[in-house]
Amino acid sequence: MNIFSNRTASVLTKHGKELVLNEVLNSATGLQVKLTSAYDTDLLGTFTLETPRYGSQLDAARKKAQLGMELLATDLGLANEGAFVADPYAGMLPWNNELVILIDRKNQLEITGFSGAPAQNAHAYVCHWEELEQFADTALFPSHHLVIKPTDEYHPKSIKNITDKQQLQDAFEWASNNSSKGVVYVENDLRAFANPTRMENIRKATIDLAKKMNSLCPACQVPGYWIQDIQRGLPCNACGMPTDQEIAKKWGCLKCKYSDVEGMKVLRFANPSQCKHCNP
Repeated sequence: MNIFSNRTASVLTKHGKELVLNEVLNSATGLQVKLTSAYDTDLLGTFTLETPRYGSQLDAARKKAQLGMELLATDLGLANEGAFVADPYAGMLPWNNELVILIDRKNQLEITGFSGAPAQNAHAYVCHWEELEQFADTALFPSHHLVIKPTDEYHPKSIKNITDKQQLQDAFEWASNNSSKGVVYVENDLRAFANPTRMENIRKATIDLAKKMNSLCPACQVPGYWIQDIQRGLPCNACGMPTDQEIAKKWGCLKCKYSDVEGMKVLRFANPSQCKHCNP
């Protein structure tokens, strides 16, 4: 039994995230998740640009967790914050980074889970209904909801949570009538309940969090013992130049100074196929 078993963590959300958080964490750690929606988290930032995000991704998640703890008077708080960027490999595909945070005031701990994965984050400018129908198919509508704005993505008004064809037609007519250029902007709704691809990535980030919650420091037994740094530069077997391949992982404790290095026990050289000098 770990220090989280049979304890209650608040989660502040209005987007259905509590279901995934509770499903993963209750079975993995014994933690109970309690929902509050008594504060509008859209005040901390919206994907549709009406409100800028509160600080960094971590800042916003931490703020949500702290608010939830205050509202429900718990000493444990959970929160999630997502970000949408270009993929870290080619920089061409939409990518979703999800962060899940657990704050434990009783034990003065902060543990985070993370997952990065391809995103369902399509958008387009359309002038005709037929164009919108084609876009909706590529955007995985209606399982993934849509948002429509007149003119462009910066328009202050929008219709969100579009879930069926009739709603889509009505929203298109509204946006067309209110567009200064006769153009309509449409995009995937990126809120968790409206975007199953994102919700699945939140699940993966929560699984990552659960693993860290169950990983105890060998010295002091505090949870959160995890990889703090990865040393790269395994030399190429052909030319001897350093590659991006891993040499060792440094593990560390969140509380005490204990750390350990997990080295590569099998590979002493990298395959030339992984070398940017041999394969630029």
